[in-house]
Amino acid sequence: MARTGQAGDRNTTAARLLTSSARNSYDPDLDVDWAAALVEDKPYMPLERTSLYGTALWDRLSERQRIELSKHEIASIMSVGLWFEIILMQMLTRYAYDLDPRSEHAQYALTEIGDETRHSVMFARTAERLGVPRYGVPRLVHNLARVFKATASGPSMFACVLVAEETTDRLQRSMMDDAGIQPLIRAVNRIHVIEEARHVRYAREEIVRGMPKLSKAGLRLHRWRTAVVSYAVVECLVDPQVYASVGIAPAEGRATAAANPHFHATRAWMGEKVVPFLREQGLIGGAGERLWRRCHLL
Repeated sequence: MARTGQAGDRNTTAARLLTSSARNSYDPDLDVDWAAALVEDKPYMPLERTSLYGTALWDRLSERQRIELSKHEIASIMSVGLWFEIILMQMLTRYAYDLDPRSEHAQYALTEIGDETRHSVMFARTAERLGVPRYGVPRLVHNLARVFKATASGPSMFACVLVAEETTDRLQRSMMDDAGIQPLIRAVNRIHVIEEARHVRYAREEIVRGMPKLSKAGLRLHRWRTAVVSYAVVECLVDPQVYASVGIAPAEGRATAAANPHFHATRAWMGEKVVPFLREQGLIGGAGERLWRRCHLL
């Protein structure tokens, strides 16, 4: 498969990213007003992007309940993002372990770990500020991820990072300048979007560099690993327990969301940037393609 993605010299790219990090990094303790009051009539994410939008269950909810559900859904998405960023930090630490620490490439990997540490704390503080329960992935996924984070490497490691980062980034970009969204959520999203843009560049170039080195068997393995992890991450973004916040049984809410064409369209929209890139690089195809379709990224 022809691949048109371009990657420059890895140290040249990393040097630029290090300069950007020095100029455009944030401290959530100082740059987010954690004491500001939440605005009663503002949603926490676009209501049309919530999982039940357009269903009979949605029609039964009052406006206040719809806003409440948006709060719990964005908290769930951030909580799963936090979980994956902890995974990413371990993978990046392992990755940097074998690099020459004098190189800009290694130093940027370490810089990104610092960014992700701040982001994780920021998401945790957001959930605390919103007063929501602890949301996250099912216990089985949580435990299986121990194997992934301890063994993942190469193009599929960076591809899974891109799926987790770029799907949520699409949602966050739509909110960060939207005056109709809660100011706290807008501030958190703005910080994350600006800093994640560097991480995306780093990961994309590593995929472009790594793909030509794969054997046919290696390509099949990396395609499958990317599909499985991407499916798990995207399917877990909305914890079914969020529906209990508005009096809906979690099983009923989950089933309704799974059958909701509006929610399917939102998933596809979230993947509009990353999926074509991974397809171009050859990381979508083969036996794993049905998983991409099942989670509606394709």
